[in-house]
Amino acid sequence: MDIKVLGPGCPKCQQTEKIVKDAIAESGVVATVEKVTDIMEIAGYGVFGTPAVVIDGQVKSVGKIPKKEEVLVWIK
Repeated sequence: MDIKVLGPGCPKCQQTEKIVKDAIAESGVVATVEKVTDIMEIAGYGVFGTPAVVIDGQVKSVGKIPKKEEVLVWIK
């Protein structure tokens, strides 16, 4: 599973990355987490609000910090 956290590195983006990593650790799912900060690459996903979460190329969340429970549903 390939997970990308999109955002410029703001506190909300950092918190989103932590929640995603915590959910992965809790679920036992094998996944890579990549932090994407390049604005052009972020826009390439059609995302214009951050933080955003993309799982296997599918945008799951935009413009908010997801709850860990939400991330757990997405990765199962």
